[in-house]
Amino acid sequence: MFRPPIGRGRLGTLAARTATALALIGGALAVTPQAQAAPPAAPDRPQGPCDIYAAGGTPCVAAHSTTRALYSSYNGPLYQVMRTSDNATRDIGVVRSAAHPSPDSGGYADAAAQDAFCDHVVCVITKIYDQSGTGNDLYQAPPGTFRGPAVGGYDTLAIADMAPITIGGHKAYGVYIMPGMGYRNNNATGLAKGDEPEGIYYVIDGTHYDSGCCFDYGNSSTNSRAVGTGTMETTYFGTATAWGSGSGPGPWIMADMEAGLFSGYNAKQNPADPTVDSWRFVTAVVDGGGGNQWDLRGGNAQDGPLTTFYSGIRPGSLTNSSYYPMHKKGAVLLGTGGDNGNGSSGTFYEGVMTKSYPSEATTDAVQANIVAAKYDVTRLSLSRATTFTPRSAQDVTETFTNTTGSAAVGVKLSLSAPGGWTASVKDTRDKSATFPSVAPGESVSATFTVTSADRTDAGYLTGRAEWTNPSGPVKGRQSAESAQAVRNVLPIKINEVRFRTSANSTDQFVELYNPSADEVDISGWTLTTTPSGSPGTTLAKIPAGTRLASGAYYLLGLAGSGLAAPTGPTGPTDATDATDATDATVNVRSTTGFAAGQQIDIDTGRERETRTIQSVGTAASPATTLFVPVSTGPWITVPAHSTNVPVTNATGFTVGDRIGIDSGDDYELATVTAVGKAATQTTLSADAAAGATNIKVAADANMTVGDTLTVDTGENKETVTVANVGTTGAGGTGVDLTAPLRLAHASGVDVSDPGTGISFSPPTRHPHTSGVPVQALGGGLTLDKPVKAHPIGAAVVNPLVTTAGYQGTPAPDQWFGSALSTSAGSIALLDERGGVVVDAVVYGSQQSSSSGNGTIATPELAVMEADQGKGGCIAVVAGAAAGAGRSNARWPDGTDADSLCHDFVTTTVPTPGGPNTK
Repeated sequence: MFRPPIGRGRLGTLAARTATALALIGGALAVTPQAQAAPPAAPDRPQGPCDIYAAGGTPCVAAHSTTRALYSSYNGPLYQVMRTSDNATRDIGVVRSAAHPSPDSGGYADAAAQDAFCDHVVCVITKIYDQSGTGNDLYQAPPGTFRGPAVGGYDTLAIADMAPITIGGHKAYGVYIMPGMGYRNNNATGLAKGDEPEGIYYVIDGTHYDSGCCFDYGNSSTNSRAVGTGTMETTYFGTATAWGSGSGPGPWIMADMEAGLFSGYNAKQNPADPTVDSWRFVTAVVDGGGGNQWDLRGGNAQDGPLTTFYSGIRPGSLTNSSYYPMHKKGAVLLGTGGDNGNGSSGTFYEGVMTKSYPSEATTDAVQANIVAAKYDVTRLSLSRATTFTPRSAQDVTETFTNTTGSAAVGVKLSLSAPGGWTASVKDTRDKSATFPSVAPGESVSATFTVTSADRTDAGYLTGRAEWTNPSGPVKGRQSAESAQAVRNVLPIKINEVRFRTSANSTDQFVELYNPSADEVDISGWTLTTTPSGSPGTTLAKIPAGTRLASGAYYLLGLAGSGLAAPTGPTGPTDATDATDATDATVNVRSTTGFAAGQQIDIDTGRERETRTIQSVGTAASPATTLFVPVSTGPWITVPAHSTNVPVTNATGFTVGDRIGIDSGDDYELATVTAVGKAATQTTLSADAAAGATNIKVAADANMTVGDTLTVDTGENKETVTVANVGTTGAGGTGVDLTAPLRLAHASGVDVSDPGTGISFSPPTRHPHTSGVPVQALGGGLTLDKPVKAHPIGAAVVNPLVTTAGYQGTPAPDQWFGSALSTSAGSIALLDERGGVVVDAVVYGSQQSSSSGNGTIATPELAVMEADQGKGGCIAVVAGAAAGAGRSNARWPDGTDADSLCHDFVTTTVPTPGGPNTK
């Protein structure tokens, strides 16, 4: 049979059809395709310090870090941040391992999540999670022997972005502790107690420290008090010398064992404990064995092994029993001393506590793991900018440090500013600067001239670096950013403040000053204060039409009294008898010098009302707090719709008087219906056996039959009910219980009782937590007719009062009604919108080795007004003196370099309303 030839085109078509047919037939005729390569797998995460400790037979019982996972398997949150703008919170976890775009084993903190959540908003660290699984999370430290500067005596919280670094080439943040900050868990479980062995280390910033007590991490008391020698075991870093030291000027790594910082056997000095002044990142190790043994070790967290500074018996144990056997209590703290001594500074990155005594080989392996994690400085930083005035200019230097591990090519630095501002490379019009290549570990900088807008505002400078890594662990195009808050304000200054005189602790004034060449309209500006340990309040609002001429002063004086509660029907509670507009009784801060028949002014400016006093009752008492259960808290919450709150002190409350609860938007007014007993925080005076129905306590005056007591902490905690109250002490009749104890408890463990508290009506509308103010408002002043709505702190002016409030000449331009704290706090001047801080003063005691000195009540303001490195920078409050007293004054008038510890001097010649003197 004749077959015609097959053309080339048809041949191709046929071949394709044949291949398809063969593929579909299968069997022996099927063609096996070439196997595809499997996608690359994500690399395994390397082991962490707690994996090493576990392998050594000394597992972690507390593991805290804001920079990385401390176990290879940990994928939970590292820490929690809270936005101060809306109190919203977010957990910050770890980055998971990934194969693309470059192999990445993960395990480091998800700093990008924090940056996105806190974008251009102040965030604070509210919790540091325990990765060990025992639940020993760190929270805001409650008040102890020393009270903190936050509301209720709590310590303040660390600002979340104050300590940027890199770890393994990735951005992360540490915990930047300023004086007054601290974290704690008094209700911890699984930690060493008594003379049980343990191991402790932390990684910290070797350049951030001070002489205050005490930048510790480790095992401490369960009630935030000093409870005797040998009851603590922690790492310490700083230059405190009151108890002991190492060689040279410091700082030193030491151990805090309560009532003593130790560098070796002797209480005073161990020459083998060196000054640590060349390590940017420091590993500090304190291991405490049972049987009179402890070790002090340290090392460069970026390179090299640990060095043993001391290994031997406990301090003084050859001659006394102060530190052997140990009496560890089993709480965990960070950034403070055992008694909540919170005058310290430091930056924490990670830390661990173990159940048993690690071998030297194990701690050496942990140090190698820390070095392998590659801690390093932040890639991008901006020099500090001080306060701008409209159309002013400053130079800001942006620095890029190559921590990537390989060359960075084409490094471009730029700086963006708020709308209406300009930023360009100094002496050019360029918006960026480029560097061809930056070697690993090297730095380059560009200086930008920043010019502010012609209007007042606040915003952020944002530096940005862009570069390429042609090789190394992370390849390709990379970037980094660094932001800094800035403000642009009219040049009005808080120029002088007097807090007291020796004869009158309320003889206070605040003076404003205009150092500029132009008149400034200050209408509607507000002056606020935040006393240490208390919520902030408004001191005064400047009346409309107030203009301050060039070189002029505006004087505000504390009135003889002020409103302790709001008045009128628009107060922040439901319409009840407590705020009825027909009620002519006002609650006041002071009744000194007030009498029936006197005329008084309530409030100032257009809001002023004149009334005649009909009768004088009692003044408001100093606010107490909603009970803080220090050993088992750190807080309790009283739910909405409650009619009773437990209080720290029940003095001053009277049935029929008003009560003020909480502050700000959560403030509530009610009427007292019953006065019970205050809360009790005490200890057992003797051991209590399991099954016992009686316990001996150190204090029981406020205990009542039916009360619920919480005995002990952590895994030994239990609650019992009071059946009968006897006498105190180990030899007293004690407290009978309605049921036997389930567990045995040692003498000295904590016992708390919320008490029966204060009852009131109507019920609360909001929940309220431990530490918020609860105030007995007293009987107040009964007036000839009702007043309209006025806020807490409105001035109550009585010209016949001569022993309270501001006295002397000249008369103030305006009165304010809430007293300034005479010990520590802050004062802020805000513009008419209330959103821009024009000027502020943060003040307190002089920093020293004493636990109680140098705390910062409002860290956000302090950072704006001064560099808060090392021990911090605040204005040292001027004390009382005879005659006109002393004051804090700018010298000369209007001086402001945004350095609180230099701009203000203490003058012995206060000059209200006039030029300052030294």
